Parts: sequence; structure tokens; C-alpha cells
Amino acid sequence: MAEHTTPEQITTAKIFPYPLNAWWVAAWDHEVTSKALLSRTVADKSLALYRTEAGAPVALADACWHRLAPLSQGKLVGNDQVQCPYHGLRFNPAGRCTFMPAQDTVNPSARVPSYPVVERDRYVWVWLGDPELADPETIPDMHQMSSEEWAGDGETIAAECNYQLILDNLMDLTHEEFVHSSSIGQDELSESDFEVTHDGNTVTVSRWMYNLDPPPFWLKNMRDKFPGFSGKVDRWQIIHYSYPGTICIDVGVAKAGTGAPEGDRSQGVNGYVMNTITPETKRTSHYFWAFMRNYRLESQLITTQLRNGVHGVFGEDETMLKAQQTAIEANPDHEFYSLNIDAGGMWVRRILEKALRAEGREQA
Repeated sequence: MAEHTTPEQITTAKIFPYPLNAWWVAAWDHEVTSKALLSRTVADKSLALYRTEAGAPVALADACWHRLAPLSQGKLVGNDQVQCPYHGLRFNPAGRCTFMPAQDTVNPSARVPSYPVVERDRYVWVWLGDPELADPETIPDMHQMSSEEWAGDGETIAAECNYQLILDNLMDLTHEEFVHSSSIGQDELSESDFEVTHDGNTVTVSRWMYNLDPPPFWLKNMRDKFPGFSGKVDRWQIIHYSYPGTICIDVGVAKAGTGAPEGDRSQGVNGYVMNTITPETKRTSHYFWAFMRNYRLESQLITTQLRNGVHGVFGEDETMLKAQQTAIEANPDHEFYSLNIDAGGMWVRRILEKALRAEGREQA
């Protein structure tokens, strides 16, 4: 059953390490190929990613068993194997060494870690913890990314901040009023009521705003679907967090008073801001995002315009989060305090704290 809370009920650290018994996105599906190796660091673990000839993604530790040379600087050879760039040892997708130079016998202990990998919803997900716990059913739901009922595209931000700061940012959208005032922000964001619920490893923050002028971003989207639109709208932001680092935000506006709060969004435009954040190191993150829409699906122009528009909005977030990370490092003893608007983010932190305690990794 979903529960309701206020942030005062929760005490937590300001910067977290990252759980390993979790599915993290390592790459977009198109980044992982059978032609070359991709180097990617996830949760301080260096990975060498590639595809087999049959198309299955593989994630190996990016360090040869022999002298720790980066496998990602090597090459793919026959039978889906990786050849070390230093001395030519070869490893199969399971991480087992199959060839050593100048000898017929392969040391049976020669292997590198091979991590569970799942390709789903345009992403390649990797599990770095106990492989016995790697249940694909626990991968966060991002079905809009691959559904024929939605269209859109996205990018990756190399964010110079801890992953938790991005989760905080996305769980409280009142910052739009101040950081994104020229695009999606408006005064009603901080004036409106919101509801926070949580259930297991998920948190939802819901906010509705009624009978207001659409900000520039949403006015443009309304006119894409309803040419010449003018007037008031009802606006919604429904933020869905799923452990460990995925936040999908149901957003949109509809002509005021046409039933959107009751479920009839036909007189409006609906989008999903798909965000999944992967820790790279303690102070850097891979921020994978996309904007998906369920109207004018045939228009590549609208897809490009929306991607470019959101790129600009997220660029403003990126600047603020980098500055925040710098300030945190300069003031390591400063305590964070919570406002009412932090309730969703505080429940996210509580879920992560629980997972980290279970792994014995509470300290950064």
C-alpha cells in the first residue's frame, strides 16, 4: 500500500555511494556494436562493452587478467572474443581466457568478470553486484521508449556531479520556476499543492495546476497539435521514481476545464521525460534522457525540436548541479536541510539508504 509522508520524518546523508545490486544503464543500444569495443565506467567499475555476432550485448571488466591492460583498447576477433591489446590473450563473453601466446595450455584461473546484461527499451542495462540476484523483472519500466504509441529521442549528459544530486533535482520540479523561467517555469509551480506517495522501491510526486497561461515550451507544443491555440490550460507533472536511478515524468497541458484531471487528455498534449541516471564515479554521472510524446508521431521535425528544446533546459540544470557539487566539496561539513518540496527526494534517499545498508556500503 502506498504511504504518505513529510520530509521531517526522514534523516539522511547528503551524498550517497551507489548500490551494486541494481540495474544501471551502461549505454544506449546503438552505442554497443559488434564492430568495436566501448569503454564505459559504471559505479567506479571500468567496463568493456560489445555485441556478439548474434547481437547479444556483453559487459566484461575492462582489465586483462594478465597485466590489467584495458581490454576496450583491444579488438574483437572470431567467435565473439576480445583480444587484449598488450599480449594478445583472448576472452570469451563469459570472461574465460581461451588463448595465451606462446603456450598450448591455458591457465584455468585466467578469466575476467563478466556481468549480467539486459537490453531493453533502447538501453543496455548492467548488474554489477551479486549475479544470483540479477532479476530482469526488476529493471525499471521505461516502455514508452520502445512503444509504437510514443515517439521521441534523447541524449546523454556527462554530468559533473554525484548521481543523487540529479535525482534530487528531478524529484522537485519547483526549481523550474527559478532555473528555467524562460521555457517551462512559471509562478504557479511553487504555489500549487502536490502529493507524495511511496510503495516499495518507487516514489510518486503528483502536481496539478489549473486554469493558467502555458509557458513558452508548452504553448509551442499545444500549437503543434492544435494550430493557433490560445487560452488557459490545466497542467500536470507526475514524477515516477524507480530504484535505483530512473525517473519518468508524465507531463503535459490541456485546454482548461476539458477533463484532463479526470483522465481525458484528448484536448491537450502529453509527454514523458524519461530519465535514468547512472553513477560513473563519486562526483560524476551518466545522465541518459529522452522526451517521448504521444501526438504527431510522424513528425521528425517535432522530435528534433523537442530534443533540442529539452537539451537547452537540461543544460541549465547541468550548470547548477556542477556548481552545487563544487560547493559541497568546498563545504564538506555542511548539513542539508529539507523543505516541504523535498519530500519526494527524501523518500528516494531513504530507499537508497536501505539498499546500501543491505550491502554494507552506507559510507561514501
